[in-house]
Amino acid sequence: MIGASSPRKEGRAKVLGTAIYTDDKFMPGALHGLTVRSEVPRGILRAIHFGEGIPWGEFTLVTAADIPGTNLVASVVDDQPFLIGIGEEITHSQQAVLLLAHADRHLAEKARRAVRLEIEELPAVLDIQSSLDLQPLIYGADNLLKEIRIAKGDPDPVWAQAAHVIEGEYRTGAQEQMYIEPNAMLSVVEPKNGVLQVTVWGSLQCPYYVHGALKQLFGLPEKQVRVVAMEMGGAFGGKEDYPSVNGGHAALLAWKSAKPVRLIYDREEDLACTTKRHPSRTRLRTAFAEDGTLLALEADFILDGGAYATLSPVVLSRGAVHAASVYRCPHVRIHARAVATNTPPPGAFRGFGAPQSLFAMERHMDICARKLGLDAVELRRKNFLRMGDTMATGQVIREDLDLAGLMDRALTAIGYRDKRAAFALTNPEDGPIKRGVGFSVFMHGCGFTGNGESHVASVAGVEGLADGTVAVLAASTEMGQGKNTVFAQIVAEALQLPVDLVDTAPVDTDRVPNSGPTVASRSTMMVGRILEDAAIGFKQALVQQDFLAEPYTPETFQAAVAKAVATLGSLRCYGQYHRPPGLQWNDVTYQGDAYPTYSWACYAAEVAVDLDTCEVKVADFVAVQEVGRVVNPTLAAGQIEGGVAQGIGWGLWEEVTMQRGRMINNQMTNYIIPTSVDLPRIQVIFLENAHAGGPGGAKGIGELPMDGPAPAVVNALENALGTLRLDEVPMTPDRLLERCEEVTHG
Repeated sequence: MIGASSPRKEGRAKVLGTAIYTDDKFMPGALHGLTVRSEVPRGILRAIHFGEGIPWGEFTLVTAADIPGTNLVASVVDDQPFLIGIGEEITHSQQAVLLLAHADRHLAEKARRAVRLEIEELPAVLDIQSSLDLQPLIYGADNLLKEIRIAKGDPDPVWAQAAHVIEGEYRTGAQEQMYIEPNAMLSVVEPKNGVLQVTVWGSLQCPYYVHGALKQLFGLPEKQVRVVAMEMGGAFGGKEDYPSVNGGHAALLAWKSAKPVRLIYDREEDLACTTKRHPSRTRLRTAFAEDGTLLALEADFILDGGAYATLSPVVLSRGAVHAASVYRCPHVRIHARAVATNTPPPGAFRGFGAPQSLFAMERHMDICARKLGLDAVELRRKNFLRMGDTMATGQVIREDLDLAGLMDRALTAIGYRDKRAAFALTNPEDGPIKRGVGFSVFMHGCGFTGNGESHVASVAGVEGLADGTVAVLAASTEMGQGKNTVFAQIVAEALQLPVDLVDTAPVDTDRVPNSGPTVASRSTMMVGRILEDAAIGFKQALVQQDFLAEPYTPETFQAAVAKAVATLGSLRCYGQYHRPPGLQWNDVTYQGDAYPTYSWACYAAEVAVDLDTCEVKVADFVAVQEVGRVVNPTLAAGQIEGGVAQGIGWGLWEEVTMQRGRMINNQMTNYIIPTSVDLPRIQVIFLENAHAGGPGGAKGIGELPMDGPAPAVVNALENALGTLRLDEVPMTPDRLLERCEEVTHG
């Protein structure tokens, strides 16, 4: 089954319209919940005023004073309140202050507009530099949400001895996930078996994150909280940690009203208040020998973490580990910080910090090649990591790594050399259209950083059903990436069954174990490997208890499972994550094996720029990656194509416009994402190199394609336009025009 393009397990229901999303779930008597938010970035909440003309007695109202447990969202750091109380500090413009619910949605909206918050405004920090300057101090003793230092060798003596020292500064903007379905939650709080039961159904990536947040919010034991992941219309990281917030809000309203409550954001609210990709600033300093050998690297990597820590510490760690990219360097110093600002907290987004630092490094390498008078291809080839080399954390490359071959395959596929030569002849001619071709080489770590997988200790399993089929038991969620299908393929392969005899159980914390969050390019490689082991144990149990004899056919296997379930009542087998031997990591020094393995890639882009309008068209794109063995080629290619589309959007068009700490282009009419007509043909090429730690040899794939498009496109822009200051994304037409005018006016 591994290596075959099995159809999507949930595909038929989605095509026929029978798939049940959160807002489709019927619940008699459900109220409509809404959130009243601050509109100022910082201040003290002095009072809540309720306007006239609203029958307030008909409403369920929840304030911070009503919270039965702890008013802090369970996360990496518990510093974000569910609701701000009277006399407490508001720290961003979308801070939740009041929850309200009513059976009439339109009346509820009218009531929300009738609430007035009395706020004593305070000076706010709205950008990275102001936070670093402590102007003013808004978080802890230094405005730092997290700080990481990574060191290898000693760069200090190298600067004076090097033939060339080249510095650069690079910035990346926020990015909206723009999933098809906005955040949505439905909650009921009711007695069950004599105790209070909190249940939440929702569009969410991480059921056990929400489960933990609800336990803390209500002060309840594990068995009295239930979270069910509904069909989900996309996520891309945007439904990793935020559902803990709006899931808690829905549950609070259900608890106080004693009725079901539906909390469904419209697009404007979703865009304004939910998490985005972290904006970043990276300063790089590199030392080279005369022949272009990289001798030293220093990176100052900073993320804007918004008002609370949320996931910034772990996003920062991945960005820091990836900051040295795919290059061999004996002396490395990386200083990474996430700083607090009075803006809505960013969170997870496909790539998880790596796109920010990799953009800086890949853009920097092209600039270095130009300043050194060297070919960008050959500069990279000279400095690529190879088997036996050590990365910035001291991790030894133990796999057969051929980045040069990967790069050559991509450049050949796009016709890099021929196009460079042709454009050098045609671009000087009269006419506004200039063309260029560029590329990027990069990697992405598979699974959680460092000891993350050991801390989670994921559990997953398989279950025999009464009809003799097998169900996958895992908390990993399906958000369009193909989890249901890939997990079924992995288990079917281990059991030597047709994939039709394996399906995935509903993701319900009352039924499935905690297999960790659906993030970090970990589901296939990490959870899939646990399922592979569990499936083998399941088969062995059938054999050892004389229900099954080998060899067997699918029919005899199905009969054996049905008989075992009828005899035993239930038949389940679980597996758990165990750290592979030989991997070591120090959470304090950031030394050791940051990831069990990496996926590697080279992406190449051809662009056409209209100098009259400064519009950029990506004319061709090639994505070559080594991701271990490909479980489902069709789904894998779709992952790459979708990631490339998001990466191009981030590189050229997707700009979050902020004003006083608030997103002001929070509509799909003015937050511009690429459509099919804006995108080129995307040629996807897989180079398979099986990884022993993954199921059937698979590695992670989902985040990798977000890392490479933006630097490849901007490097192509430089080839088309010459030495403009192309140091930032998104490189919108307005921004590109500014860079052109800098050259024109000196």
